[in-house]
Amino acid sequence: MNTLELQKTANEIRKSIVTAVHSAKAGHPGGSLSAADVFTYLYFEEMNIDPKNPDKPDRDRFVLSKGHTAPGYYSALAHRGFFPVEDLPTLRHIGSHLQGHPCMQHTPGVDMSSGSLGQGISVAVGMALSAKLSNADYRVYTLLGDGEIQEGQVWEASMFAGHRKLDNLCVIVDNNGLQIDGNVADVCSPYPIDKKFEAFNFHVINVADGNDMDQLRAAFEEARTVKGMPTAIIMKTVKGKGVSFMENQASWHGTAPNDEQYAVAMADLEKVGEALCQK
Repeated sequence: MNTLELQKTANEIRKSIVTAVHSAKAGHPGGSLSAADVFTYLYFEEMNIDPKNPDKPDRDRFVLSKGHTAPGYYSALAHRGFFPVEDLPTLRHIGSHLQGHPCMQHTPGVDMSSGSLGQGISVAVGMALSAKLSNADYRVYTLLGDGEIQEGQVWEASMFAGHRKLDNLCVIVDNNGLQIDGNVADVCSPYPIDKKFEAFNFHVINVADGNDMDQLRAAFEEARTVKGMPTAIIMKTVKGKGVSFMENQASWHGTAPNDEQYAVAMADLEKVGEALCQK
């Protein structure tokens, strides 16, 4: 896909995020919206995947370590064709395959169940090591939140990945600056994030605007050239990106919009879509 097509797709994914969370009357829109562009880039451009054969052995793997942003993950999977987009409003409903956190037994395309913060990267490291031991050439991607990296397990996994030179591993940190209790720098500062990953023998790529498709493309293309060490992509994003009243507001970490707010949010995203169509 070219950049404009990716931008349009990301905007549709944002509409689906807001719709799903509104329908559920619960969920996590802020971090789903900040990561919508990277979800789009991974599933529509970067990863070797096949919605018709979601378990193919040579597929690239993705682990959503910040599992609460499942609405963004599900929206990307649905728009990519793993299951119907019409399923998204069933998020968190009884009987739906779309649980509050991803479940690999129920949702097509989900490579690993996740939810407990800090654990996803450990699984991704294990997948990457498995590929090395099996002489398989698939790549493994995992998305972490900047609040999540306050978990000690993240750094145990990173130490191991760097030690084992897992150059088929790409760790992505969604640095939107906010977590459920407020500014990450105030709650328990993880900064400098890049220097920490460098200390664990990662190749680090800083992305100034992780909501910019061209910058994401450059980062992932660079990551593919790295040999002998894992890569960490640290991307600065806007929490709640695309919805005026949600942007940079910690209160929208885990809050669902009411009917009036939903209408405003969808109108915001419609305007973005119209502007993209005029390009």
